Amino acid sequence: MKIKKIKIMSITEASFRPYGKIIGFTGSRRPMNKNLFRIVVKQPRSGWRIAYLVVRDRKICRLEQHPGSLESFEPVSGKGLLYVSNRKDSRSVRCFLLDKPVILKKGLWHGIVTLSKECEVKIVENSSVKCVYWQI
Repeated sequence: MKIKKIKIMSITEASFRPYGKIIGFTGSRRPMNKNLFRIVVKQPRSGWRIAYLVVRDRKICRLEQHPGSLESFEPVSGKGLLYVSNRKDSRSVRCFLLDKPVILKKGLWHGIVTLSKECEVKIVENSSVKCVYWQI
C-alpha cells in the first residue's frame, strides 16, 4: 500500500485521544505560588509511571531522595536548575543547568528551581516512590 497525501493535524487532547495521551500538565494551575505535580500515566504491573512537574520555586529550600527508584528529569520548557548531592552534607551539593534529559541514581538528593517564570519537566520513575526530605 502506498500512502498518498495525508493532512498534517495538530496534536490536541481530543485529536490524539484515540492514539494516546499528551504529556503535560492539564487542569488548574492554581495556586500560582506553588509547584504542581501530576502523574500522567502509571503502569503498576510493569512498575513505572510518567509524571509532569511545573516548577515555580525560585530558591532551594529542601532536597528529596527516592531510595528505591531511578528518576529521569526531562526539561520541556523554561529554564531550571537541578541541585544534587550524593550525601546529606551541604558541602557536597552541586547545581546544574537542567538543559538536557538526565537520569538520577537511586537515593540521590535532588531539587529543582526555576530561572524563568516557571519551568516544566517530564519525570519517569517507579510506579510507587518513597520520598525522604532534607530541609536545607
